[in-house]
Amino acid sequence: MRYKHFENAGVDISELTVGTWGIAGANSAGVTWGDVDLDESIAAIRRMVENGVNMLDTAPIYGDGRSEEIVGQALKGIRDKVFLTTKFGSYISHFTGKSVRDNKYNSVEREIDESLKRLQTDYIDFYVMHWPDVNTPIEETMAVCNMLKEKGKIRFIGMSNSPQELVEEAMKYAKIDVIQPPFSMVNQSATELMKWATSKGIGTMTYGSLGAGILTGAIRELPKPDPKDMRQAFYPFFKEPQFSNIMELLKTLDKIAAEHGKPVAQVSINWSTQKSFVGTALTG
Repeated sequence: MRYKHFENAGVDISELTVGTWGIAGANSAGVTWGDVDLDESIAAIRRMVENGVNMLDTAPIYGDGRSEEIVGQALKGIRDKVFLTTKFGSYISHFTGKSVRDNKYNSVEREIDESLKRLQTDYIDFYVMHWPDVNTPIEETMAVCNMLKEKGKIRFIGMSNSPQELVEEAMKYAKIDVIQPPFSMVNQSATELMKWATSKGIGTMTYGSLGAGILTGAIRELPKPDPKDMRQAFYPFFKEPQFSNIMELLKTLDKIAAEHGKPVAQVSINWSTQKSFVGTALTG
């Protein structure tokens, strides 16, 4: 396993991170990744840690807390071997079935205790604002993060899905240690943001690192449209013309993989993690 140094946090992180959105199964709105086996999920997490992965990422919105619960079970006896990342400020409303964003002080103060209970731990290493909340000043959100840091409930502060301008504003009120944008061969929209963050000592965690699975090479036929399939609901890669374009890309990846005797997924991940501005890539 290769590791990269997160300057602001002062820690070395494996170039792969355990991503746990998929293991959550369906959320309360019925959108799902498909069938999930609890024992296989726990075994996969522990196997990654055994092979040198020291970062694990989850969030309370994944399966309405189910992902955090599974992670808590998987980390029994090995909590000290990983940097644990979870998020705040995003959940599915059981009333409307729609995503809600709430980064207010009192809400985050409540959320941290719920996450700690599900994760069966007394602290979070990286606590990440999941999405911007236009109704809450970033000063308020950073204030609660600083408070949680002072209390020892979290160690480092992060921001996901946030533009540079918002990260810069947050830096006026708190030390930002990590950002988490989408990044892969098929989505390079955050390249400049990640280069800027790296120049400021901010670590980078990429999600969608395998394009919701399409960069593994396992999917070669356009799936039927299904609004309940998380891959199709959240990612654009399973719709035309992107799907056909990616199939052409996979022809090149197939050749490289065959030349090296490695899986297509490894080629895709190496393309990403060998970039200086990519700290660690989330893989489900």
